[in-house]
Amino acid sequence: MCGLVPYNFFQHRVALGNHVAGGQCRPDQAGASPPRDRAASRSAFQLSALLIQICLLLALVFASGYSVNRHWVWLPYVWAMEVIFVCGLSLVTSALNVYVRDMRYLVESATTVLFWLVGIFYSPPSGSLPWLYAKIDNYDPLSALILSLRLILRDGRAPDDGTLVRLAFSALFMFAFGLFLFNKLRRRFYDHL
Repeated sequence: MCGLVPYNFFQHRVALGNHVAGGQCRPDQAGASPPRDRAASRSAFQLSALLIQICLLLALVFASGYSVNRHWVWLPYVWAMEVIFVCGLSLVTSALNVYVRDMRYLVESATTVLFWLVGIFYSPPSGSLPWLYAKIDNYDPLSALILSLRLILRDGRAPDDGTLVRLAFSALFMFAFGLFLFNKLRRRFYDHL
């Protein structure tokens, strides 16, 4: 469950955010909110579903015999980093969806591949990953979140500083890149819609 909850949020919110810029509401309609605001708000609006899933995850933690420990203070931080990352990625995919016709299928395929690459159902032993995959895995915020959740909830330990820094760097970089790309590409949305 430590892997399914973050992956589920990631997959569904990126897929929803993918359709924002070229979706039903045209930017020239009266009262239409800007596409960037719709992309970020759709990801953020779905936090209620995430909160329900987090409550279910915590109920399962308690049912499994684990209890609250002092490292639970890291939970809001790691979840906030995932929300920031997903908002940024939604901005990227929604902007590209206006220009690339089959972006939806690319996003769906990429999230399916990511499901099997990230240790959702398994924890790869340290040192067993090939060099290139280990480098990619180090900067994957979803992988860092899953590892952090396992350490906090199951093992009762704090995530190491390197994981937390990489998680923050990846999330903030994706959000900044998403804002940059969306703002750069949105000038010509009307021409392509």
